[in-house]
Parts: sequence; C-alpha cells; structure tokens
Amino acid sequence: MTVIVGIAHKGRVHLGADSVGASGYQITIRNDPKVFRNGPYVIGFTTSYRMGQLLHHALQAPHPTGNLNRFMVTTFVDALRTCLKDGGWARKDAEQEEAGTFLVGIQGRLFTVHSDYQVGEPTDGYAAVGCGDDLALGALHATAPLGMRPRQRLTAALAAADHHSAGVGGPYLYVSTRKDRT
Repeated sequence: MTVIVGIAHKGRVHLGADSVGASGYQITIRNDPKVFRNGPYVIGFTTSYRMGQLLHHALQAPHPTGNLNRFMVTTFVDALRTCLKDGGWARKDAEQEEAGTFLVGIQGRLFTVHSDYQVGEPTDGYAAVGCGDDLALGALHATAPLGMRPRQRLTAALAAADHHSAGVGGPYLYVSTRKDRT
C-alpha cells in the first residue's frame, strides 16, 4: 500500500513517499503525509496510518546520546514501544510485541525499524519499505553511480514503484534532516 524511500547523503538523510492509502482494491490519495520531521529525526512509515500518526504526533523522540547504534536499538526503541502501547496500536501475540515498519533518519544516518523492533542500517546508504520497495530499491541502485541529487534519485525510485505497483501513487512528498550546524 505504499513506498517510502530514503537516502543518506553528505551528512543528511532524505526521505520520499507516495500518498496512497489502500484497502484491497480501493485507494485514497491521503492528505496526511507518510514522511515528516519529529525533532531532529525524519521518519517515513508504512503498515498503518494510525502508527504513522502516533510516530508523528505522539512519539517523544529522545535526542541521541553516545553510540548511535546502541541508542537506536535501546533508548529509541523503548520510547517507540511506549508510544505505540499508549496509543493503543502495538500488538502482542504469544508474549511478543509487534509494530510496523518505517525508515528513520538521524545524524546523517538512515535506519529501518522493522515490525519486531529490529533496527537495521543499510551499508548502501539507501533503503525502501512498503509494497513498492523492490521496485524502488532497483531504481536507487541503478541511479547510485549517476551523480544525481538525492531528490532526483528519490523521485526516480518513487516513479518506478508508482509505474509498476498498484499500491503506489502520487503526489510525492519529501523531507530531509536539517543541515548540521557544527
């Protein structure tokens, strides 16, 4: 029902998203964005608009400290779990919690948070999630050596997924982390 694409480039993270909300064969072009800023983070979600609304408006995203990998898999995920539980969205089955999937950009690094709260960081510097992710990943890979600007690469990836996936459609929205002032 969506595609979210992200690129880490020159100390910033750039995200792009489509605007389709899908339910079976019905789609709605949504006005509420799938990509946004929350404090120093940029976040782009798939899975559920309710989860995205909580990430956007209810998550008290803590400011990173210390080792960023350790911070993301502990402090950030703990805040995420609390937010989703308090918002009535987190699921629990056989004592294992489950959430949704989204991209997070912070301090020039791009992470994928999976439904089991696993946090991954792609070595390629780009990622995609949602039903159009394979199509978008192909476009991101193909455009990597071409010297294109991040927005151009994101648009190419979104357009590829839009062209070949019934669950993806424009308009496209973009967000980037702010420039580091150091």
